[in-house]
Amino acid sequence: MEEKDCHDILLVEDDAGDAGLVRIALRRSRHPCRLHHVKDGREAMAFLRRGEGHDQAPRPDLILLDLNLPGRTGHEILEEIRADSLLCSIPVVILSTSGAERDIKTAYALGASSYVSKPMDVEDFTAAIHSIEDFWFGTARIPS
Repeated sequence: MEEKDCHDILLVEDDAGDAGLVRIALRRSRHPCRLHHVKDGREAMAFLRRGEGHDQAPRPDLILLDLNLPGRTGHEILEEIRADSLLCSIPVVILSTSGAERDIKTAYALGASSYVSKPMDVEDFTAAIHSIEDFWFGTARIPS
């Protein structure tokens, strides 16, 4: 099986600062990636289903999903992704400021691939993004 030349990551994040940190971290990545950023669950599902202005959207290799989103929560979006037979195999990493045990347990119960609490320090945040990438694009095998 050939490795992809470039991995597509869908970031579902309403905080512009956190989205910017992810973008900066990915620029310094060892794995070539294209970041696709949406700000809420409605737009995330439109992207994933190639609707509402996203008809050319690629199928992401990885989804980074915040929990605290406007409208529907990240948990609700995760549940919808896992219930869709065309989307359910995409790895979904919860990337949230919440370290609450309740949020972590709920995320895993709904099928999260992993849960990462956003570090407050910029260098630690970058290291966390690189660790996620190294695992999903360097160690794990993901469906094409």
